[in-house]
Amino acid sequence: MATLTLRNVEESLKASLRMRAAANSRSMEEEARQILKQVLLRQRCTAGIGSRIAKRFTSVGGVVLPDISLSDPRLTPIFVLDETK
Repeated sequence: MATLTLRNVEESLKASLRMRAAANSRSMEEEARQILKQVLLRQRCTAGIGSRIAKRFTSVGGVVLPDISLSDPRLTPIFVLDETK
């Protein structure tokens, strides 16, 4: 295992680390290791948001949407506001 020394850490940051470590029943050193693991080792998502949404709903049967042509004319509104009032 390598050793890492951090210098010039702001007191407020050190206090926040101390409080977070205490809340998680860890030493400050272990808390810092866990934070580094969470941030640096998490997998980056390469899929777009649409693909991620589709994947989430696949388990419940998915959603089938009708194909819509971009050249179709717009539909007329269902209601018209009465501007005379």
